[in-house]
Amino acid sequence: MSHLIIPSDEENRLKIELDKRTDAEAGRIRRYLEMEDLSRAESGPLRELIDRITSLPQFNDFDIIQIPEIVPASESFDLFNFPADHPARSKSDTYYVDEENILRTHTTVMWYYYFAQEEIRTKIAENKPLGVLSYGKVYRKDEIDRNHMNIFHQVDGLYLHPTSEKTITQDDLKDILVNVVKAAFGEDIKYRFNDDNFPYTHSSLEMEVDKDGKWVEVLGAGLVQPGVLEKLNVDPNQYNGWAFGFGLERLAIIGMELPDIRLLWSKDERVIKQLKLGQKYVEVSKYPPIVRDISFIVDKTFEPNNYFDLIRDIGGDLVEEVELLDKYENAEKFGADKVSYTYRITYRSTERTLETSEVDPLQDEVYKQTAEQFNAELR
Repeated sequence: MSHLIIPSDEENRLKIELDKRTDAEAGRIRRYLEMEDLSRAESGPLRELIDRITSLPQFNDFDIIQIPEIVPASESFDLFNFPADHPARSKSDTYYVDEENILRTHTTVMWYYYFAQEEIRTKIAENKPLGVLSYGKVYRKDEIDRNHMNIFHQVDGLYLHPTSEKTITQDDLKDILVNVVKAAFGEDIKYRFNDDNFPYTHSSLEMEVDKDGKWVEVLGAGLVQPGVLEKLNVDPNQYNGWAFGFGLERLAIIGMELPDIRLLWSKDERVIKQLKLGQKYVEVSKYPPIVRDISFIVDKTFEPNNYFDLIRDIGGDLVEEVELLDKYENAEKFGADKVSYTYRITYRSTERTLETSEVDPLQDEVYKQTAEQFNAELR
């Protein structure tokens, strides 16, 4: 197994440009990039998942590639058949560093970097099988609750075999996926496959596991689309294969029955010692929440995901959930282009009891920045 680390002069240049900027979006992007990659931490359940997966005998001959975290939007979306109107392309779903570059939204973009390597082009010229894994942080604007964060971790796998030697089938892919979920959940895990649809694979499927009598989706996969290979300068008549991708947090949360995704980032030793795959998490203590509501009127151009980023900026990991309580329009009362929103913000630490005196200044700042950054009329 060889390890490929892809340097990026362009990423370094963009980071320098970010450092020069003073706007809120640049500040949060810098902060997100500086957060630890838990899949490469010294220990922890996400690192353990990666170790279990990369240690599978089926991946002995695979390469592991580490790619930039700032990538061109075209390589992320155009190469993988995302349609022009796909929500992932919007600035309300994806963090744009500038007009052409984004924080990577998936590790599947590693295909682009992998096939650009000289040693891989040599293997292609020699008609050799190709296998690669990639993992790390990815970034997507998202809601705030106990199961979602805008920064999480993914792992992607890709295998191509010379078509002259073998035609890869969905059964070949299923064999691989069964080994992956058994590595994550144990030999006795119950699983099933359902048909699915992804823009860069065909004969696609989702895999579910049985967790306490409830079927839960854990990953998506499929056979590689010939058209995607063509875009990556790989002859689809020469190669065929499979691909998979999934979020590591999802597997960890299911396996340990974690009540809150923030626990994976905890520095509390009482929490850390419990974060073991296959071990059910027992809450250290159910610290009480502090709840605050905010109501405001804004233009219809308001994007909730951008508002969630503002709340993350101010409250950090003390914000457990942001719930939409009410949204309505009243042209006579507010104006034709205005909308009223009411959100409930739940503050709760995973490590200690919060004091009102600690939360009130945060909420005051939320009020202030809601008015200033979104030109909102507070109610």
